[in-house]
Amino acid sequence: MSNHTKRDSWTSKWGFILACIGSAVGMGNIWLFPARISAYGGATFLIPYLIFVVIIASTGVIGEMAFGRATRSGPVGAFGQATQQRFGTQKPGRLLGLIPVLGSLALAIGYSVVVGWIFKYLFLSLSGGLKELNGVDAFDSLFGTTAVSNVGWQVLGMLVTVAIMAFGIGKGIEKANKLMIPLFYALFIGLAIYLFTLTGSRDAYRYIFLLDPAGLRDPMVWVYALGQAFFSLSIAGNGTLIYGSYLGKDANIPADAKMVAIFDTCAAVLSALVILPAMAVAGQQLTTGGPGLMFIFLPNVLKSIPVGGILLIIFFLAVIFAGLTSLVNLFEAPTATIQEQFHLSRPVAVSIIGVIGIVVGLIIAPIVSGWMDVCSIYFCPLGALLAAVMFFWVCRKDFVLDQVNLARSKPLGRWFYPMAKYVLCLVTVLVLILGAVNGGIG
Repeated sequence: MSNHTKRDSWTSKWGFILACIGSAVGMGNIWLFPARISAYGGATFLIPYLIFVVIIASTGVIGEMAFGRATRSGPVGAFGQATQQRFGTQKPGRLLGLIPVLGSLALAIGYSVVVGWIFKYLFLSLSGGLKELNGVDAFDSLFGTTAVSNVGWQVLGMLVTVAIMAFGIGKGIEKANKLMIPLFYALFIGLAIYLFTLTGSRDAYRYIFLLDPAGLRDPMVWVYALGQAFFSLSIAGNGTLIYGSYLGKDANIPADAKMVAIFDTCAAVLSALVILPAMAVAGQQLTTGGPGLMFIFLPNVLKSIPVGGILLIIFFLAVIFAGLTSLVNLFEAPTATIQEQFHLSRPVAVSIIGVIGIVVGLIIAPIVSGWMDVCSIYFCPLGALLAAVMFFWVCRKDFVLDQVNLARSKPLGRWFYPMAKYVLCLVTVLVLILGAVNGGIG
């Protein structure tokens, strides 16, 4: 059950791990996790969050990586090979595989608008223009009558993404992540250390690590922790699966998935250790997340504290790295699908996706918030559910266990298969239902 055509691949284990970390570390870590920590009480939220991270990483992340490697294909080819194995035909699987591919493309296009905003804010930080605006005025310039001024930045973000992807997996995506992910962590760690030295930040640390046992009885704490863990680990039947398809047989997938989960969680906690102390130093308390946090509240806060202008530059530079690595991952499944289905060269396939991304992105920019909600609430969990069903229900058990245990000296315990087959699918269905009912839980 493998496609033996020559395929690009990762040049090192850490190149793959860093790329997966890059796909997982994104806006959810930066503008939503700190807000959840603040709203639901530090460790009170962190405990259920970590429980769900362990469940999803040890089933969904492992499953998507192994599924991709086993089939050497993106969602369309992988789902097709699954139904071929079980039912003797690829057609239904290939059709279903289009759902996560199109979902990934739609989410990537919306994300490209956000990356354009970040490029603009980085420029305003460097030029000093952000200091002259209050956060609301600057943010309104992205949505209001002057929103057209962001077109150039949006195109720039897409061109940088296309340039990285055009070089391929090893020479493009891997090298970019090897540079940008360590820099992201270094910049955020530097920010966290500096903020630690400022008067007032201690209140934030006490709050971040505060445990209120009574809060664990609030069902919404568990609902939002589930949504945050699910979306943070980036399982959606596309990005993690396609990155797994470039792995060699010598990769220990469960060990790699563990590293991705650890570093993604570190990035989320690190974001809280930057954002909440910054708010505390300025005498404010963060209670809401979303784009407003990053483009209104936080810039106003950082400008008001010592060397705020430099902090703004460091912050938006780090966020650029997080945004680009996630964007590259989201565009990879659609790019690989076009490349495989139409037998195109990598640069041509990337160019087609780039044009689609720019044109559609400019059209949907005024409604990007609603666009992103639809993608994250419906397409992401649906894609993850389809991938889980295809791998753990449609593919045969012995095949699944062979693939996840490949290159391991000791196989995963007997807990793995029932947990992946039943618990993962149940969790994914819950995310889909709760998201639809509540208008999003991520």
